[in-house]
Amino acid sequence: MARRTGRQRSQLPTCYYEGYLEKRSFKDKTSRKLWTCLCGNMLFFFNEKRDADYIEKVDLRGMISVTDDSSLDRNLDAARIILKMQDGNIKFTAPNTEARELWKGYILSVSELSVPPSLNLLPGQFHMLQEAVDKETERLKHVDPPEVTSSPYINLQVNFPPCYHSVSRLEAELLLEKECKRGNMLLRPGSKGTSFSVTTRQDHDGAIFSHYRVTGKQEGGFSIDVDNPVPCATLSDVINHLVEKTDGALVPLIIEEEYEKNIFFIRSDNENGEKSVEQALSNPRRSLPPKPDTLKIKTPVRAPTPVEVEEKERETEEDPAAALSQQKKPPVPAPRKFTLSTSTHSATSSTNRDLRSRSHTDPLGQTISELKLKFGQKAKCPE
Repeated sequence: MARRTGRQRSQLPTCYYEGYLEKRSFKDKTSRKLWTCLCGNMLFFFNEKRDADYIEKVDLRGMISVTDDSSLDRNLDAARIILKMQDGNIKFTAPNTEARELWKGYILSVSELSVPPSLNLLPGQFHMLQEAVDKETERLKHVDPPEVTSSPYINLQVNFPPCYHSVSRLEAELLLEKECKRGNMLLRPGSKGTSFSVTTRQDHDGAIFSHYRVTGKQEGGFSIDVDNPVPCATLSDVINHLVEKTDGALVPLIIEEEYEKNIFFIRSDNENGEKSVEQALSNPRRSLPPKPDTLKIKTPVRAPTPVEVEEKERETEEDPAAALSQQKKPPVPAPRKFTLSTSTHSATSSTNRDLRSRSHTDPLGQTISELKLKFGQKAKCPE
């Protein structure tokens, strides 16, 4: 194979791990034993350890998963790895199982920026993986991120399903372990800003964790990056697809946060220094005063005028029903008049009327009549 023109080994990022690996992809007809260096988040391949120029490279930003290959090999000490990429799978053969675990650990740590706990390694080896994570995190701070034409991570934040949790790879595994009774699958941010990951936990002679990459398409929607990519319109469709295809074996982890129904506070007693938890009393609802436009203004009662009284009497005489209704009402007492009911008063009144009528015509007759009225009624003269 012709040598690629690229940067020399001295110009590559910091090398975290290196060694011989047999590499075979769908493009290769046979396996090739190459010196492999993990520099930054990329794998560089050299024909020999002493070579300065690499012949191939693999960008781990397009990695989907790293799994063991359990197929038999004539070399019983050899251990195989399957590196799933977006454009295909790459098979590696490590010299032994310890080297395989170290390659898996470094590749996952650098890609996810977290140390995977489910590896068969020694404490010192886990410490080396953590150092690689710290160096890679610091290196990425000084590296410009790649330009992305569309960012579903930013544009579709409001469309997150209820099982979305903003946690890392390690935190997702710990959360699923802790909340295993509520669910065994969650959606989380991916290692890059434009991707997501689905983490699942299942029991089979112990906890088994799996991680699936979900990438956004430039034309819209998402894709589950497996051997046969599964297109989905939304992130909720991603979760629904995994639930349906597993016959409900995968259950989304939904944690409903609880909130207090009452207000509590800590009260301190200044006399004895003791503290007690008390509940704040709720204030009763106060009725608001009515609006100004709804207030009823009472008009003063006006006494009827004589004209109105006369019209009312005329209506009563014309309408018998109105008269009947007036009779039902209690009558208004009229002002009392004092009158004389004796016959003497009646006679006197009639005599007075006669005298007044005569006063204009006969003054002498008026005087005689007055004298008769004055003295004649008391006693009669004998004849």
